[in-house]
Amino acid sequence: MAELKPGARFKSAVCETEVVVIAAPEGELQVTCGGVSMLGEGESADSDSQLAAEAGGGTELGKRYTNAAGDTELLCVKPGDGSLAVGGETLVIKGAKPLPSSD
Repeated sequence: MAELKPGARFKSAVCETEVVVIAAPEGELQVTCGGVSMLGEGESADSDSQLAAEAGGGTELGKRYTNAAGDTELLCVKPGDGSLAVGGETLVIKGAKPLPSSD
């Protein structure tokens, strides 16, 4: 588990995915990619870590990923094969806000 602070960087232990925290609630949360906990700066991965089959949705460069409550947001800065989750909840790509109509 790690304390998520805006600006913190995490990298996957099982694929190439790297993210930056944009927003997060107070306290410690477990951030996973591909079903395995992500690594903070200076941490190294176990050589036997493998991508979980159910967590292989992949990430896209430049996309923001959020949970259903909208209080956690991660920005993908390097894409990979694993899907992101926080606290056991799979994150989805954050959609664009609709612009007001100009009548």
